[in-house]
Amino acid sequence: MPNGEYLRYVALGDSQTEGLGDGDDTVGLRGFADRFAEHLAAVNPGLQYANLAVRGRLAGQVRAEQLGPALAMRPDLATVVAGVNDILRPRFDAAEVAAHLEEMFTALTAAGARVATVTFPDLGQLVPLARPVSPRIADLNDRIRAAAARQGVVVAETARPAAVTDPRMWTDDRLHASSVGHERIAAALAHAVGLPGSDDTWTHPLPPRAAGEGASSVAAELRWAAGFLGPWLGRRLRGRSSGDGRTAKRPALLPLGTAVDQ
Repeated sequence: MPNGEYLRYVALGDSQTEGLGDGDDTVGLRGFADRFAEHLAAVNPGLQYANLAVRGRLAGQVRAEQLGPALAMRPDLATVVAGVNDILRPRFDAAEVAAHLEEMFTALTAAGARVATVTFPDLGQLVPLARPVSPRIADLNDRIRAAAARQGVVVAETARPAAVTDPRMWTDDRLHASSVGHERIAAALAHAVGLPGSDDTWTHPLPPRAAGEGASSVAAELRWAAGFLGPWLGRRLRGRSSGDGRTAKRPALLPLGTAVDQ
């Protein structure tokens, strides 16, 4: 659509798109997709928005469960963000994950939607214990860029600015963006699609921290492993997912601000 004239926005993905880290299940989740929708609605007051994302979903599950409903809504703009859950699994095939993403890119663009996606920051820079997955992230990011180039998909390069490694951009689990992080991702997408009023300030560093704030330590890494890595591994061993029994928080196109019963 010319000049950012988007009226139907559909978000596909997993926990990041659902909004984990920005609010909670009691007060409600916001997240980058909600925030991006707000950017869009500021330019297009008639915007309708659906969010089909469900936490814990692998890229193949996003394609199998969300692509059909998304296409049925005939969006003129869609975001597709998935793959981190695949990266964290013992068996990871970057080519397979990228193929699922490209299939979604292809189908949505063929249906007339403009599609946007993101690249993923290196978890190893956020959590030293996660450094073994750094090559996987780099590989998938390269494949996302290549698939996006083939299909005319816009890429918000959220992997590249130094600011993304600021701990304040992340929740304590270091896997989900904080409210500040979600705000930056939304601004990155607005800039990537050329939304009027957007710019590159999302890449700028956060204000300086107070002395000693956010200092890292071996003890902090061990607390992270006990508090987040251990439970995650436990779910994997039991064949469970954080998204079991959950459905999309906003399964239909609705005007922004319309209440959705959960």
